[in-house]
Amino acid sequence: MYFVRFFFWMHFVSAIIVPFYTKWGGVPFAYILFLNAWFMFCIFIFEIPTGTVADFWGRKQSITLAGLVGTIAFIVYGIYPSLLNFIAGEFLFAIAFTLTSGADEAMVYDSLIEIGEEKRSKKIFARMESSKMAGIFTGALMGSLLAKLIGLQMTWLLQAVPMSVCFFIAFTMYEPKEHQKKKKDPYFKILKSGMAYFFKHKILILLASDMIVIAGLSYLIIWFYQALLGEVGVDIVYFGIVHSFMSLGQILIIENFIVLEKLFKSKRAVLFFSAFVAGAFYIVLGLVRFVPLVIGSILIVASFGLSREPLFANYMNKYIPSDKRATVLSTTSMMKTITIVFIYILAGFLSKWSYQKSMIVVGVIIVIFSFLSRIQEEHLID
Repeated sequence: MYFVRFFFWMHFVSAIIVPFYTKWGGVPFAYILFLNAWFMFCIFIFEIPTGTVADFWGRKQSITLAGLVGTIAFIVYGIYPSLLNFIAGEFLFAIAFTLTSGADEAMVYDSLIEIGEEKRSKKIFARMESSKMAGIFTGALMGSLLAKLIGLQMTWLLQAVPMSVCFFIAFTMYEPKEHQKKKKDPYFKILKSGMAYFFKHKILILLASDMIVIAGLSYLIIWFYQALLGEVGVDIVYFGIVHSFMSLGQILIIENFIVLEKLFKSKRAVLFFSAFVAGAFYIVLGLVRFVPLVIGSILIVASFGLSREPLFANYMNKYIPSDKRATVLSTTSMMKTITIVFIYILAGFLSKWSYQKSMIVVGVIIVIFSFLSRIQEEHLID
């Protein structure tokens, strides 16, 4: 499963995604954000149905199918420069993404139960996340180099290789015995139940709102950083290096949240600081064109803005009863996804105005929201 995670997330395309769409595909930058809004909307639609595939058809089958669909998706993306191809590719990759999301962890946990080692799950899941980050790091570095050597289209099509490797590895895995047979409720019943509990819980609403808004706005750096680097004259070969250091920055912050909490002597202060810093350096990105400062600001925004979700997952789970955990978390995830859809659409229109001014607007919103947050220290239970 470590290798499945590694190859599924070894995205060569992360280093070239903006040049691929704009230079090879002829798509305006704003349309890239609209395409990703479509991708997030598809995830919103498929999240629970594909979870049902994993629960009833089998986790191995779901992960294997994810590798196959992902392989097809990248071939569809890169076969011809057409907006319709890109829309179809986003649709297919959303299916692949949701087919593996959660199914891999469920399969690992069932396997650990089968061998009587479920107490190791925390450590195993941490290693799975490290495998994912290693894949992102490796893919980004290789993507820039490949783009220089074989071009944008061939690099994109080559993404089908790690996806197909993921498919073949998943195909060889052993499906553990089903230990707990629980039928899932229909889609709308799950949605209704989770939303009902969520909207009656004030603290969950406060925590989720902070997480969703800051995360949604911080995700924009993934799409804007290549356009910003291109504007200040950074060569495409360095895009992957920057992307890799964005991943390393997130790992560094995640691994040191406890250190930050001790430094600030407050969990709430850490949440405020991480949001405020991300917002402040978005504003810096809108004001400067000095290459080292642009790169440094991109890394700081990504490191602080994109690393907050594990903290919120820890705090939110303390308020969710076991029998409602899946439904509430699914509801929170879907709310985050649909919020990101709207953020990307608005950002697409903003980008037509100016990349730099868009960064300032996003930064100001984050800074204001960080001050308006009503999360209290007593809400943050470890």
